[in-house]
Amino acid sequence: MPPRRRTDPAAGTAALAAWRADPEGTDRATRATAVRHTLDELAARAPGNSVEVRVPPFGVVQCVEGPRHTRGTPPNVVETDAESWLRLATGTLAWAQALAEGVLRVSGTRADLSPLLPLTREEAM
Repeated sequence: MPPRRRTDPAAGTAALAAWRADPEGTDRATRATAVRHTLDELAARAPGNSVEVRVPPFGVVQCVEGPRHTRGTPPNVVETDAESWLRLATGTLAWAQALAEGVLRVSGTRADLSPLLPLTREEAM
């Protein structure tokens, strides 16, 4: 069963389009909706509970098939800021580049999400 979406897909798509049009001028609420929408999309495309993806303060999601984590700090964690996450999700920032720039923190053997990104394509907007 796919995870329940926390963000209305239409509202999320609109927020992501607004962020794409003006990344620096997007208000906090719109940015938050875009982040949550893309996290929901990741969880839908890679269901599971072995990797925790954190984009503070806007959202967190568990994804990727594998052993379920239930206590303490998860062994597979991906964490980044909202701007970097949206750039990763839309393909304007590559996984390797984000790691090299230090804007992406990962731990664990299952934490490489590069095969799942980008989540959206410019032409789909």
